[in-house]
Amino acid sequence: MKETIHISATTLPVMESFYTLQGEGAHQGKAAWFIRLGGCDVGCVWCDVKESWDADAHPQKSIDTIVNTALQAIPVSHQLPGNNTIIAVITGGEPLLYDLKLLTTALQTAGFRTHIETSGSSKMSGVWDWVCLSPKKFKAPLPEIIPLANELKIIIYNKSDFAWGEKFAAQANKDCKLYLQPEWSKAAAVTPMIIDYIKANPQWQLSLQVHKYINIP
Repeated sequence: MKETIHISATTLPVMESFYTLQGEGAHQGKAAWFIRLGGCDVGCVWCDVKESWDADAHPQKSIDTIVNTALQAIPVSHQLPGNNTIIAVITGGEPLLYDLKLLTTALQTAGFRTHIETSGSSKMSGVWDWVCLSPKKFKAPLPEIIPLANELKIIIYNKSDFAWGEKFAAQANKDCKLYLQPEWSKAAAVTPMIIDYIKANPQWQLSLQVHKYINIP
């Protein structure tokens, strides 16, 4: 029987959670437990999970429930204290609308590596093994979050996004990985542009939403 972990009760609006492979960025192809929180104040016009925007549309779940649901889904062999081989990705919506310290501490105690996918538009909270910053034009990231990013992921929707993304790359730390990712609905048009840009600017790498190509969550 899998052990239940007891943590001080608090709640977060959870739209969905699922075990899959990370489909994009620096950890593409790795097993990952995704926790998608409801609520977003950024409002990207091309967002593919607009149903996540309204926090009130999703059930509030306790930290206990969120963590134990994750534990029930992953192999028992990975649940060793300090093992930290399975990634827990907190995404949204915009997850930094909430104080994530209790959730991330609980996940790390349970043996997960904690990753976040954020626009950086709200104050940083939580204890993180990896920060993926994907800034959006609709609401700029806070300046203090940019140097914290392990990974900068710029979504390319049109040609002007290259110069826009370079502004954030200039503020990132020296070890931050730099990715250009085609917006899914424009991928056919912008992917060749991205390839040419990376060939001319090899500090950048290509990120593709592989999970959409292989039809997994």
